[in-house]
Amino acid sequence: MGMENNKPIEPLENGPTKSKWGVILGAAFLMGSSAIGPGFLTQTAVFTEQLLASFGFVILMSIILDIGVQANIWRIIAVSKKRGQDIANMVVPGLGYFLAFAVALGGLAFNIGNVGGAGLGMNVLFGIDPRIGAAITGVITIGIFLSKEAGVAMDKIARILGGLMILLTLYVAFQSNPPVGDAIVHTFAPDRIDVFAIITLVGGTVGGYITFAGGHRLLDAGISGKENLHQVTKSSVSGILIASIMRVFLFLAVLGVVATGFKLDPSNPPASVFQQAAGAIGYKMFGIVLWAAGITSVVGAAYTSVSFLRTLSKKVDRHHSGVTIGFIVVSTIIFTFIGKPVLLLILAGAFNGLILPVALGTLLIAAYKKSIVGDYKHPLWLTIFGGFVFAITAYLAIVTLIDKVPQLFS
Repeated sequence: MGMENNKPIEPLENGPTKSKWGVILGAAFLMGSSAIGPGFLTQTAVFTEQLLASFGFVILMSIILDIGVQANIWRIIAVSKKRGQDIANMVVPGLGYFLAFAVALGGLAFNIGNVGGAGLGMNVLFGIDPRIGAAITGVITIGIFLSKEAGVAMDKIARILGGLMILLTLYVAFQSNPPVGDAIVHTFAPDRIDVFAIITLVGGTVGGYITFAGGHRLLDAGISGKENLHQVTKSSVSGILIASIMRVFLFLAVLGVVATGFKLDPSNPPASVFQQAAGAIGYKMFGIVLWAAGITSVVGAAYTSVSFLRTLSKKVDRHHSGVTIGFIVVSTIIFTFIGKPVLLLILAGAFNGLILPVALGTLLIAAYKKSIVGDYKHPLWLTIFGGFVFAITAYLAIVTLIDKVPQLFS
């Protein structure tokens, strides 16, 4: 596997500190906002209605596990100065190709859902057909990658829209007047513990392409090596905290609504929360949040999926911007003319469950190979932490495969 394709796009090691920190923060928001997709909103609302204040404990546990995943993966990518698929190929020849295929397939399938979510957001805001809204969103994201400084534009979009989603959800949380004291108590002393919900949140926050979104962004910007490990670790933790802050605010918003006895609309749980808490204005706010969640996830999925293909093909590496745009175009066309293809989503779900344990397990092995990380010493506590997360996500991956594969033949 030649390293000539692994060159940084925008080396910033010797650049202005402001630019460097902009990329570090942008990488955190890219990862965080990639996690906050349309599925994230629905998932949080449904689990909160089921578990009430005890969902706070689920969020707390998932945050701890998420940090264990990201701190391990981002550090190893940074210190090796290699993308995830290159590391995998050095650990087990050919594994990187499988990882690239799995990430690209999952990214394409979930991008169809992300484009659809953005289209629905525009439908809420302007009353237009969701397919037209999806097409408009696709054009906007293509504009981002056509920019001469696509990386900078991507960082800014992630920061601005990520911040906007959090602020709007905070407003709705205030309006819903949640029992905050009850939420705090049950976060540390839950009435019930739902292990499935914890694992589901971990997979939704750092699963699939999201695992690598920020780490690859920092690598492409030239922020790597042992000298940058502190900033890389800080960025990885910040990404988790961004997604988690959004989840906490949404949890409180939903809790305030369901605590009054209100039943969420099963066809669109988060929309009913925003509308019930803040009326017609709240519903429009939900449209903004849904659109922002959709478009930031489209950007993250397209960028990260193509970053996995770049070092596997010189042609893709040379024309990565065009391939990224093509990825978005295909996702948008599929949603606009076909909808959400069931078979593709089932396949992607099965592969997506494999990505996190395969990637984490492989990179933990790589952390102890001098041919990959040189004289770097990986912290033992991070290895143990990562090994624990690997075990539970591997179990979930097996369960997912057992569940999904029969659906392919039904």
